[in-house]
Amino acid sequence: MAKIGVQAMMLKEDFATRGVFETLREVAEIGFSAVEISQIPMSTENVDELARARGELGIEIAALSAALTTPAGMPGESLVADFDKIVADARRLGATMVRMGMLPFDAMSSLDAVLAFCDASEEMAHRLTAEGIGLYYHNHHIEFAKYDGRYLLDIIADRAPSLGLEIDVHWVQRGGLDPVRTLAKYGDRVAMVHLKDYRIGQLPPEAFEALARADVAAFMAAFAGVVQFAEVGEGNLDFASIIPESERIGAKYLLVEQDELYGRTALECLQTSHDNIVELGFGALL
Repeated sequence: MAKIGVQAMMLKEDFATRGVFETLREVAEIGFSAVEISQIPMSTENVDELARARGELGIEIAALSAALTTPAGMPGESLVADFDKIVADARRLGATMVRMGMLPFDAMSSLDAVLAFCDASEEMAHRLTAEGIGLYYHNHHIEFAKYDGRYLLDIIADRAPSLGLEIDVHWVQRGGLDPVRTLAKYGDRVAMVHLKDYRIGQLPPEAFEALARADVAAFMAAFAGVVQFAEVGEGNLDFASIIPESERIGAKYLLVEQDELYGRTALECLQTSHDNIVELGFGALL
């Protein structure tokens, strides 16, 4: 059975100010019992607190995150430079999946650069498989650009056949495709799904202030920027269909994520998502 958990990227400020264990205790009190770890330092202290949360709170560590390589000046561990540590952390935390959160910036420059990334990822997937760990790739919208009539995500999937997928339904929608059909298309290649809603917000007062100044460019920028991230159930995505399709294809974890919070706290947003998930009838997956 799939389990609905949390993408802990949205908790990184809470982790930094209140600590990993205390933050996850509040997450557990809301009603979530699984987290995917991303964008937090995997220091000895943080790994210890994750292990404590797993042991004392019953929090499952769905996956760890790591880049294939880390660009100069960027924080975080990479599979190339920190392979042994990442494997050790995964074993200690009971995680059998590592996910790469996005296409490397330099790989976005050309199709050849993407293919080189795919080849290196395929090799890394084999190394991790030998350690009992799967490697997964998380999409954004850029993967739905077309090259000779083919979506970039299809090219990545074909070029790196040992690489699993983590489908983010918000970014699928932003890329112009239907999330349910996309989940069905990739089927059992998908082990994780990001539950992130897609909301069309209202134009802010500042847009009309710009219009009154005859600043049409600023008004149009606001007009184009009304697409928002949202709590599950607070936007326009059909989670009543997305969640059952995720279950049908065999996804292991469905992870609530919200990239921007618009003045709310992460825990407030998670409470809203949790309540809406229960209201939709999926409380048994929490």
